[in-house]
Amino acid sequence: MSIATYLSSPHSTAFSFEILPPLRGKNISKLYETVERLLPYNPSYINITTHRTDVIYKEVEGGYFRRYTQQKRPGCTAIAIALKMKYGITPVPHVICSDYNKTELEDVLIDLSFMGITDLLVLRGDRAAGMNRFIPVENGHSHAIGLCEQVNNFNNGIMIDGTEQETQAIPFTYGVAGYPEKHEEAMNMETDIRYLKAKVEAGAKYVVTQMFFDNRKYFAFVEKCRENGINVPIIPGLKPLTSLTQKELLPKTFHIDFPEELVKELQHCKTNDDVKALGVEWGIAQARELKQANVPSIHFYSMSASSSVEQIAKQVY
Repeated sequence: MSIATYLSSPHSTAFSFEILPPLRGKNISKLYETVERLLPYNPSYINITTHRTDVIYKEVEGGYFRRYTQQKRPGCTAIAIALKMKYGITPVPHVICSDYNKTELEDVLIDLSFMGITDLLVLRGDRAAGMNRFIPVENGHSHAIGLCEQVNNFNNGIMIDGTEQETQAIPFTYGVAGYPEKHEEAMNMETDIRYLKAKVEAGAKYVVTQMFFDNRKYFAFVEKCRENGINVPIIPGLKPLTSLTQKELLPKTFHIDFPEELVKELQHCKTNDDVKALGVEWGIAQARELKQANVPSIHFYSMSASSSVEQIAKQVY
């Protein structure tokens, strides 16, 4: 059963979380520790992020700078295979437009299909560091909907060069991202909803939201989606707060707002431990309310927060 089919079927609120591949040169043991910490809460699937290649500049002799590329977190496909084989859990690798051309993306799809990994999260991905707009690589996709169409064509046996191959025995199914507080580049919420609807009409079977800290915004987002004919499951994404720096970093980076009730509590926090304790308390309250509303699944962004996710899951699942 695909993740999309499972999310649309009758079931109690599922538990899932997201992991990052290790930094280049690091082994996989820490990632396994995170997974094993959260296994007791029966995750229905695990998302694996994919990151664009970073461009860095290093000073060389004579005061000049040389341009280097450094892929910080390779291994998304390999980790998906490892999780499937080691734990028997359905992996959901992220497939992104950022820094990948259409041929490279086709290679990713071929590798995943050979390994029987057919659940994807299809995303545009981030802008390059220092850029004020997203610029695709040559022969790349400017928007996630272009990647959705490429996946659809691959499922139908149509390759990038136009040749036709055998159709996939088990086609890819995929979800896409949604933004309860609007994507930063959308002119308004209405246009953002239209873009989301286009991705659903192209074939996306579910939506995973950007993190939010105010459940009212999630419920309003779902209502607006339904009013506009978006009827696929919409999975709330939660991120436990863990450090003082996140008070400014998260709103700035992800273009989200903290609700006033949370702001008042954060203003009393003096240490990272204070924030972490508040993050767990707030996350439990959010998750309980969402579960009571019978959402299909709650998806946790567990980067640097696996112990907090564990504490939340212990109280909710």
